Amino acid sequence: MTHLWVRAEQRPNEDRVGLTPEGAKALLATGIKVTVEESSVRAIPLQGYVDAGCEIAPENSWPGAPADAIIFGLKELPEDGTPLPHRHIMFGHAFKGQHSGKALLERFKAGGGTLYDLEYLVDETGRRVAAFGYWAGYAGAAVTLKAWAAQQRGELCGPVGVYPGKDALLAELGEELSALKKDRPSAIVIGALGRVGTGAADLCEAMGVKVTKWDMAETASGGPFPEILDHDLFLNCIFARPGTPVFVPREALAADRKLTAIGDVACDPDSDYNPVPVYDCATTWEAPALRVAENPVLDVMAIDNLPSMLPVESSEDYAAQLLPSLLTLTDLESGVWGRAKATFQEHLPE
Repeated sequence: MTHLWVRAEQRPNEDRVGLTPEGAKALLATGIKVTVEESSVRAIPLQGYVDAGCEIAPENSWPGAPADAIIFGLKELPEDGTPLPHRHIMFGHAFKGQHSGKALLERFKAGGGTLYDLEYLVDETGRRVAAFGYWAGYAGAAVTLKAWAAQQRGELCGPVGVYPGKDALLAELGEELSALKKDRPSAIVIGALGRVGTGAADLCEAMGVKVTKWDMAETASGGPFPEILDHDLFLNCIFARPGTPVFVPREALAADRKLTAIGDVACDPDSDYNPVPVYDCATTWEAPALRVAENPVLDVMAIDNLPSMLPVESSEDYAAQLLPSLLTLTDLESGVWGRAKATFQEHLPE
């Protein structure tokens, strides 16, 4: 029997989950066994999974799960170096040259397990079957606007947290911008035709921010892109990969520019292909903005779990997208899962 084990997230400020109680009920109806760990932070209450008929396990007990269980989580595992013998479904951040990903792959090699990376679950055309992108863009644009607003007050952006829903986020941000009694800033979104860029542009437009929308056609020249420096905000919604242009080079720090806030929603600072190489580490909920230049200031927002600011909406949206693929877990050697396994094997160290 196929056994899906939904683990509790262990990363701070991570309240999302990739399976709703409704989805669990659908899996159970096909004969897939579902175990859900208790969690002190999950945005969707445990009782819904109990009512659906799931088995319940203690929080973070997945290392002791049966050997044939498929461990399903979203964000990274504790970096304790232990071998990984199970099959894992999660965002591994290990296939694009990330330095931290190399250690993760070594753990899978040592344990004999397999990583089905959620970023690489694709259909026959190569399109991802599920993504948090829209809400990453939405929340990322909001925090970048908060960073810009803080600049107008002569401050660095303070801590951010979880919102019960997008209406609460919009209300708070609207009050913050209105209190400045200044014209709204201008923004440029690169990757505007994708999920991430659409979310970023929607948030900006909801806040009365004029948005310039660029995608592949506008960046095909490979740069440089002086137009980016002519906007107050730049929102990068393009994931790093070989051939990605550099959008804001280090020389821009000392250039004559209007740009004072970058939202690197894609957030690949330790990738060899980072298109925003003016910073080298992700920011956090406690310290959302990293100041990389003065006169004029330039702050970078690069939080890498942005959708968890809106955990209910992002979980429900993502889980609905992923469920059709989870329903095919009984065959891990073909389709979506077969392609993901092949990608993992391609990147596994010798």
